[in-house]
Parts: sequence; C-alpha cells; structure tokens
Amino acid sequence: MNVLFLCTGNSCRSILAEATFNHLAPAGWHAMSAGSQPTGQVHPRSLALLAREGIRTDGYYSKSWDSLPVTPDVVITVCASAAGESCPAYLGPAVRGHWGVEDPAHAAGTDDDIDAAFVSAYRILRARIEALLALPLAELEQDRPRLAAELKRIGSIQGPDTGTRATAPTQGDPYRV
Repeated sequence: MNVLFLCTGNSCRSILAEATFNHLAPAGWHAMSAGSQPTGQVHPRSLALLAREGIRTDGYYSKSWDSLPVTPDVVITVCASAAGESCPAYLGPAVRGHWGVEDPAHAAGTDDDIDAAFVSAYRILRARIEALLALPLAELEQDRPRLAAELKRIGSIQGPDTGTRATAPTQGDPYRV
C-alpha cells in the first residue's frame, strides 16, 4: 500500500510523517509526501529531529503532488485547518484521512520553544503512525470503509505523554540548527 502524507508546504509535518512511517512500516507499505504548494526545501529542524531519532534523512526533499512516483492508495492530510490553514484536497481514487497537526515551521519564540514545537508535531505523528501500523493491515487493505474509519479515529490521537524518545536538543547538540 502506498500512503501519501499531504500538506501545503511539504517541509515539516509531511516529511516527518513520511520518514517515520517508512522507518516503522512493514514490508509492502510505503509512504511518500508532497505539498500542494511545496516550499522547495525540507526544514532543517525536521531533518535534525529525524536524525536524533535514528531515522534516515537522506533522499527526502520538498516536492509537489503533481510529481508523485506512484498513485497513492491512502492519502492523509496533516495540515491544521483549525489554525486557518487551507488543506489541500486530493481528488484521486484513494482512501482519505485527516490527521491535523500544528505546523512547527510557524513556531515562534526561543530556540527551545521552536524545538518543542517540532518535537510535539513528531510525537503526535509518530503516535498516530504507530496506531495505524498496530492494526490488522492485511485485513484493512481489503476493507476500505473500515480503513477510512480507522484513519478518522486515529486522527484524534494527540500523542503519548511518555514513551517516545523525541526530545528537544540540548545546548551544544550538533543537530540544533
């Protein structure tokens, strides 16, 4: 199954989701990401966070949904429509879900505040991805309405209080940008 994580800029959330999904996914499941208006670059803090988590970062780049390598079976939008952000609508024949996450690229404040926004987005996305991958995937591939319902349910998960490794970088951390 090909899963597309879709947002507007394809620089933070969708990249975090794509890399994390591919890191955790079983054989036969693959993620890609794209944006309706890609920024043209992956945010350096996204790459730094993935590297701290032991997730490969090579090969990820900001790209348009007009240049997908394959047609997705599942499309998950990750924009935060509650923040007034327009969320792209994928019109292809895919199971759709919405997992809104605040965009850490718009975080303001100190370096620690901004790092915390990236960690929060990552934790929420990782918790949702883990919840999806814990389901009976072979059954869900054959039951698209149930897959859609599960995607909707998972979209309300806000992330764990503990249990994920992600932490903000410390002073002197080579990944702090």
